[in-house]
Amino acid sequence: MLYPLLFPLANQFQAFNLFRYITFRSGGAVVTALLISFIAGPRIIAWLRSKQGDGQPIRTDGPESHLVRKKGTPTMGGVLILLALTVSTLLWADLTNPYVWIVLLVTAGFGLIGFFDDYAKLSRRSHRGLPGRLKLLLEALLAAIACAVLAYIMPPSLAHTVAVPFFKNALLNLHWLFLPFGIFVVTGASNAVNLTDGLDGLAIGPAMIAAGCFGFIAYLVGNAIFANYLQLHHVPGAGELAVFCAAMVGASLGFLWFNAPPASVFMGDTGSLSIGGALGAISIITKHEIVLAIIGGLFVLEAVSVIMQVASFKLTGRRVFRMAPLHHHFEQKGWEEPTIVIRFWIIASILAIAGLSTLKLR
Repeated sequence: MLYPLLFPLANQFQAFNLFRYITFRSGGAVVTALLISFIAGPRIIAWLRSKQGDGQPIRTDGPESHLVRKKGTPTMGGVLILLALTVSTLLWADLTNPYVWIVLLVTAGFGLIGFFDDYAKLSRRSHRGLPGRLKLLLEALLAAIACAVLAYIMPPSLAHTVAVPFFKNALLNLHWLFLPFGIFVVTGASNAVNLTDGLDGLAIGPAMIAAGCFGFIAYLVGNAIFANYLQLHHVPGAGELAVFCAAMVGASLGFLWFNAPPASVFMGDTGSLSIGGALGAISIITKHEIVLAIIGGLFVLEAVSVIMQVASFKLTGRRVFRMAPLHHHFEQKGWEEPTIVIRFWIIASILAIAGLSTLKLR
């Protein structure tokens, strides 16, 4: 909104020339999202607490300590993330860019699915929300629409393709398989972040790291000079997603202020599904779907731990972990919650560095 309003006035006011730079607008997006979070956060949390009473229903089959420490904490804090992220993006991004709108709509759509899931849990006073198959169907439908539109608007040489890290100019043309692959990436990322959201601050920290990394990747991929130098696949217009990612970093940082142990609010599915869906969509646009599995490796580990636990129990009757997802396993081993969170953040940082290294190792 600010870009089309102020940049045309650069001839009269030279300072407005700054709005042509994605880096400047990204910085503005971070600060704006952070300020919105700090200003609106206490009011939103107070409103959620007044409406939810006993707060988020706690799993009776989860760690026993959660029944005491987390009882009464409101959920749906993802509303705060979505508010700060959306308003900041609308203010600072170039709204003529179709990629910005696609990612915004995916974020809002997955957030809406998460909202209804959280509402179902609260209304039933149960940790079970929408039926799993229904939720997955809605996510897949939304992801399919987004991927189909992306395949239509992207350059023909990049549509229906997947880039392979570590190889120069390597593109794997999936043809009709691109749609199911895209659905898998977006829904997989969304649910992986959702599974990670089990401890105070655990999911939002790595999500913020991943958003920062993909903001950097989007900026490089969208710049023809940098993309050519690093031998990346240039995606015209993708650089504008750096503003969106910067807004996500600011919104995440602002939410972390209230979600740090002991949390005043949980993001719920409203936040986790929307964040994961956004990261999945951005990875498809920037042609870094495989790199997402590295940068977001912590989310992958959490999801894989659940898959292994369920498969092992159904096939052999034995559990691989004391409890799944993986962070609950370490809780059962006696690790304190802040210890798990900080160590998982360290792992996420290491994986982010490994993912970014693929930009040069080609």
